[in-house]
Amino acid sequence: MLPRVFPARRVAIFGFTYAEHAACWAAMGAQVDTVETLDALAGADVGVIVNPNNPDGRSIEPQDILSAAAQMSQRGLLIVDESFMDFTPERSVARFAQNESLVVLRSFGKAYGLPGLRLGFALCSRVRGAKLRAALGPWAVSGPALAVGARALSDDVWRANAARACAGDAARLDALLTQAGFHIVGGTTLFRLAAHPQAARWFTLFAARGILTRAFAGKSDWLRFGLPPSESAWGRLAAALESVDGG
Repeated sequence: MLPRVFPARRVAIFGFTYAEHAACWAAMGAQVDTVETLDALAGADVGVIVNPNNPDGRSIEPQDILSAAAQMSQRGLLIVDESFMDFTPERSVARFAQNESLVVLRSFGKAYGLPGLRLGFALCSRVRGAKLRAALGPWAVSGPALAVGARALSDDVWRANAARACAGDAARLDALLTQAGFHIVGGTTLFRLAAHPQAARWFTLFAARGILTRAFAGKSDWLRFGLPPSESAWGRLAAALESVDGG
C-alpha cells in the first residue's frame, strides 16, 4: 500500500534484504536500487531499512536511523521495517514515529505467531496516518484480530519469557548447525541464517524430510532456518543433519 499512497520515482533499499519491498515499489513504476550505506539513502525519494534485517539480523542503532531520516527530511520518506523488533524494543525507533520523514512498520505474527490473524502496524505522523487509513478503508483489520492483538501486546510477562526461550532455542540451533558443518552468518532470536557450500543440496534434503528452509537466489550458499517448535521437530532436524545423504 505504501507505494500507492506515497508514490516515488527513486527508491533506495539498504540491502541485502528480503525482496518484497523492492517488488512492491517496482510494481508501481519506481526505480529501485539496493545500496550498501545509510548515506546512500539520501539521494532517493524513499529509503527502506529493515531493522533487524531479514535474513542476516543486521541491527542499526536508533541514532543512525534518525540521522538517515534527517538527511531525507527535505525531500523524502524513510521506511523502517521493524517486523522482528518485538524482543529488542530498546533498539526501536517507534517512539520517534511522529517525525514526518519516518514510517515505522511493525508485525504481529513474527513474535506472537497466529499468522492467520493478519495484523500489523504502520506508525507515523497523523498526516501520513490519515492518508494510509483512507487508502486501507475501515475494515483492514478484523475485530477478532484487534481483540487478540490488544490482549497479547499488553502481556509484558509473556513477551519477556518468550524472548528468553527463543534466545535459548537460537543458541541451540546455532550449535546444531555448526556441528553439521554450517557457518552461522547471523539472524535474530526468531530465525537463524547459516551458510554451507552445498546449501542447495541441503535445501532439497530438508524439504524431502518435511523441513522448510529459506533459500536466496542472490546468495546461493545461504539458508535461513526457523526455530523448531517442539522436541519432535528438533529430533527431525537433528536426524536430517546427521543423515549420510547430506554429508
